[in-house]
Amino acid sequence: MVKLNNISKSHVIEQEIFIYAEWNLQFTIILAWMNRIFLSLGSNLGDRTRNLKKGISLLEQRVGKPGAISSIYETEPWGCDSDTNFYNQVIELFSHLRPIPLLETIHEIEKLCGRDRSAPRYAPRTLDIDILLYGDAVLNHPRLVIPHPQLQERQFVLVPLTEIAPHMMHPVLNKNMEQLLKACEDDKKILKRLP
Repeated sequence: MVKLNNISKSHVIEQEIFIYAEWNLQFTIILAWMNRIFLSLGSNLGDRTRNLKKGISLLEQRVGKPGAISSIYETEPWGCDSDTNFYNQVIELFSHLRPIPLLETIHEIEKLCGRDRSAPRYAPRTLDIDILLYGDAVLNHPRLVIPHPQLQERQFVLVPLTEIAPHMMHPVLNKNMEQLLKACEDDKKILKRLP
């Protein structure tokens, strides 16, 4: 009787391992058909932490499955005069959306989070989302340039991006994020990494 029970338990364990392996393979295949995208999020109006969380939640609902998500970093404003520091974060997403539909969806999400796109370009904002990388794609479109043309000049982008993807290669500059961060001359400080 003990012998039969042992065989039965072993069989169940083998089944569980097989089901997990099969699911994991299917999940990997699905991701292989999706685009690996890196987005930066920034906020310096209202409840900054809440704005970032809402943005990530809407991205998950409307864009695709999240991969790695960086810590939140408090940073000095870049390109504008503001009394309030930014909270910045980078997220990896897997999505079927092509670049322009992705951009349009991002604009909808920013609007839902209170962003006024009629304001000056570098004005304070509730939520700003930028497309940093779209796999190894290089795109020069009147509405969108990929990789983001200022990615390598901004510590507030490179620090969280290096945290989650240090060896990700820039498809134009042929350097990884760690190398770009070391070479970055941006003097705007990363004030602190939030828990």
